[in-house]
Amino acid sequence: MIPAIRKSFNAAFTEEKYQTFLKNLNAPHPGAIEFRVAETPVFIDKAFTKKMMDACESIVDIITDPNFKNYTNRAIPKTDTVPNETNLAEMIAFDFGICINDKNELEPQLIEMQGFPTLLGFQVHFNEAVFQSYDLPSNFTPYLSGYDKESYLKDFKEIVIGKHQPEEVILLEIKPHEQKTRVDFYCTQDYLGIQPVCITEVITEGKDLYYINEKTGLKTPIKRIYNRVIFDDLHAQAPNLGSYLDLTKEWNVEWVPHPNWFYRISKFTLPFIDHPYVPKTSFLNEIKEVPKDLENYVLKPLFSFAGQGVVIDVTPADIEKITDPENWILQKKVNYAAIVETPDEPAKAEIRVIYLWNEKWARPKAAINLARLSKGKMIGVRYNKDKEWVGGSICLFES
Repeated sequence: MIPAIRKSFNAAFTEEKYQTFLKNLNAPHPGAIEFRVAETPVFIDKAFTKKMMDACESIVDIITDPNFKNYTNRAIPKTDTVPNETNLAEMIAFDFGICINDKNELEPQLIEMQGFPTLLGFQVHFNEAVFQSYDLPSNFTPYLSGYDKESYLKDFKEIVIGKHQPEEVILLEIKPHEQKTRVDFYCTQDYLGIQPVCITEVITEGKDLYYINEKTGLKTPIKRIYNRVIFDDLHAQAPNLGSYLDLTKEWNVEWVPHPNWFYRISKFTLPFIDHPYVPKTSFLNEIKEVPKDLENYVLKPLFSFAGQGVVIDVTPADIEKITDPENWILQKKVNYAAIVETPDEPAKAEIRVIYLWNEKWARPKAAINLARLSKGKMIGVRYNKDKEWVGGSICLFES
């Protein structure tokens, strides 16, 4: 996106530097990174950043609207409703594709959004490893809203820990040490001092929750849960888990973020947004006439994650066989730009802008990001097998 910097980075790139980068990235937790890491960061200029942030802030206007909860109540499945919902989502992520419009101009287009944490710990370490391994311009940063590493970690810690001690807070996940994103759990533990705990390991006594602290070996009260459990994943794995904590019961515990926000800020929210950088999206049951140019649309289930169930090449037959159209959206396709020059073919990129929201703030703040590079039809791993200069990365914004 910034030709001179891209040309300079590519000219200086060597496989040895990439291996040094991977070594630095893996050093704190060897073997914990299972996903492919791209050879390069993505350099973003000020103009594109402004477009993307304008879109984010317009969506934040909707999320902070007093009526937001009213029109997203249907988003939460009754079977997955968790009591004691909070007033806000402490973490929000907006996924944008770097796209090209009809005028041959680059622009961001929102792909998805989620009121749920992502790699908030790992990306701090990722950025340090990138700058440690490559010769990069100093006026680029992965942080937004004036954040740097210290101020970001200060707010991240305050939001997750709250008024409690770190040992009273856990990171809750399903088999955390088997998750592909476990490196983020370990980095979060490094930075915040909270332990990853499996949903099967939580001890219940009445309405109180406990876990076994790995440092002390003692049964320790849980006052606050940094939630990384996704219900879709839980439902899929439940038959093999044995007994586990029922999230839908009322417990004497605080949630950050509360599980209901995963549904409120999600694909469900897209049809309510009217912005040039948000593709036109409709609930399938509200479409009066199916578009004749279905090849220009994507069909997505509301209640799924990691791209599961998405239909890219939509046909009338795909729509006809859906029995619960109220739980599906039809979204206008966007034209990803193969904009990141690489040694063989250019790569497409997605940017995830990550917001933090302290309950003391009127609005959430854009904080840090992650990027994903792809040369396939979609961003996911299965579309990029045997390709290089693809995978997880970070955006460096011109400052």
